[in-house]
Amino acid sequence: MAMNDSINILNSAYLAVEYIDSFLPGNPLQQPFKNAWNYMLDNYTKFQIATWGSLIVHEFSYFLLCVPGFIFQFIPYMQKYKIQKDKPETWEKQWKCFKTLLFNHFFIQLPLICGTYYFTEYFNIPYGWEEMPRWYVLVAQCFGCAVIEDAWHYFLHRLLHHKRIYKYIHKVHHEFVSPFGMQAEYAHPLETLILGTGFFIGIVVFCNHMVLLWAWVICRLMETIDVHSGYDVPLNPLHLVPFYAGARFHDFHHMNFIGNYASTFTWWDRLFGTDSQFIAYQEKEKKKQCITKKKVN
Repeated sequence: MAMNDSINILNSAYLAVEYIDSFLPGNPLQQPFKNAWNYMLDNYTKFQIATWGSLIVHEFSYFLLCVPGFIFQFIPYMQKYKIQKDKPETWEKQWKCFKTLLFNHFFIQLPLICGTYYFTEYFNIPYGWEEMPRWYVLVAQCFGCAVIEDAWHYFLHRLLHHKRIYKYIHKVHHEFVSPFGMQAEYAHPLETLILGTGFFIGIVVFCNHMVLLWAWVICRLMETIDVHSGYDVPLNPLHLVPFYAGARFHDFHHMNFIGNYASTFTWWDRLFGTDSQFIAYQEKEKKKQCITKKKVN
C-alpha cells in the first residue's frame, strides 16, 4: 500500500511538472544541441562516444570548473570570501596537485571509462535523440544519483578515517589542509576506486540514456569542485539545493580532519552527530564576530 501511494505521488508530480513545462517558452539552444548530438551519432561509433566522449566531458568540465577558484586567488576583492585566509594557495602545491591529477585521470579513471561502452551495451542504454529524457527527468535522476553517492561517500569516507587505515590511503587527500578546487580529485588511487564506486551505483540504478552519464559527471564535478574551492561565495546557485553542504562545511573537514564526512548533503552528519564540532566551531566564530563588532562600535 505504501509503495503504491509513493508511486502515485511520483506519477502525479511528474504529470504536474510536465503540465507546467508545456507552458514554458521553447529552449533556443535545443535545436543546435539536437543537431550537434545527431552529428556525433552519425560520425562516431558508440565505443568512441562512450569512451573518448566521456573522457573529454570529464576533463573539459573538470578544469573549466576549476578556473573560477584559480582566478579568485589573484583578485584581492575575493579574499574576503576565502574560508582559511591564513593559508593561501601556492604554485608548488598546485603543480603537485596537477601532476597527481593527470596520473589519476589517465591511469586510474581512463581504464574505468573504457568500460562505459560495455556497460551501455549490456544494459541496452540508448544513445538516440528521440529516447533522450526530458530536462526535468534528467534533473531528478541526477538528484537521485547524488543522494546515493552521498550515502556511499559518507560511510566509506568515515571508514577511511579509521586510525588503522587512514595513513595508508586517505591521508593523501588531506595533504592540503586548506583545499582548492583542483584538489577535488587529488587522492590515493585506491581512494579514487573506493569512493568513486558511489558515482557508478547511481548510474546503474537510474541510467536510461547515455546523456545521463554525462549530465551526472558534470553535476558531480560541479559539486565536488565547489566544496573544495576554499571560497564561500554568497551568490552560489548550488546553495539553492536543499540540504546542500557547501564549501564551508567541507572546508572544516580538511581543517579539522574529523566530522563532516558527507560529500553533498548534510543529513547523514546531522543524523549521526558527526557535525557537532562544526556546529560548535560556527558558534564560536559568530561570538568572535560579535565581540569584534562591539569593539569597532
